Amino acid sequence: MAPAAAVRAQELDAGGLTFRDFAVNDNGASFNRGDPMIAGGPNQVSSKVLAIDNAGGFARIQFGSIRVEIAIPLGWQATEDWERGVAYSGDKRFRLIVWRVDFAFEGVRDAEHYAATKSGSIQARRPAVKAQARKLGGGAAYLIVYENVPRAQGDGEPRVVFDLIRQNPGNPKEGILLTLGVPTSEAARGMNLLALINKSMKINW
Repeated sequence: MAPAAAVRAQELDAGGLTFRDFAVNDNGASFNRGDPMIAGGPNQVSSKVLAIDNAGGFARIQFGSIRVEIAIPLGWQATEDWERGVAYSGDKRFRLIVWRVDFAFEGVRDAEHYAATKSGSIQARRPAVKAQARKLGGGAAYLIVYENVPRAQGDGEPRVVFDLIRQNPGNPKEGILLTLGVPTSEAARGMNLLALINKSMKINW
């Protein structure tokens, strides 16, 4: 699914792919490797691996600081600090960040207002970036797709970035922001992976 089509869709769709389509079959060895080059400062620590599913091609990771569990492909690494969880593929072309969001602190009413405000502000600061936002089915989640995002150091091409915002069903002032950045040439697969990760996510509100 192309990024523009993804914004029109009612639900995220893995397109028949599974974590095995993104995994490196290393029996979870990547999660025991440190990476001195990853950003995050001195408070960055490795996240807790809850389980390795070799047949499924994923590991279940606990980001204790933000009280979120997700599944990510084998061959990735995962770290966290006091405010976010970070995961990335071995070649760092796929990069994921998970945040807690206090909508009141951000100056917005709820997840819908946050999605509209953030997409608008990004486009105002970076006119070349095209941002599209929409509500997903059920009304408590919003997807923003940013296209033509400039490459960072080490990237070989521009990026597509997906923001998935999930609102606390018991408190509209709280949410989780899942940000996945991928190379533009991998945009469709990135959308599929976002669907897999979203489906796997368990949030302790």
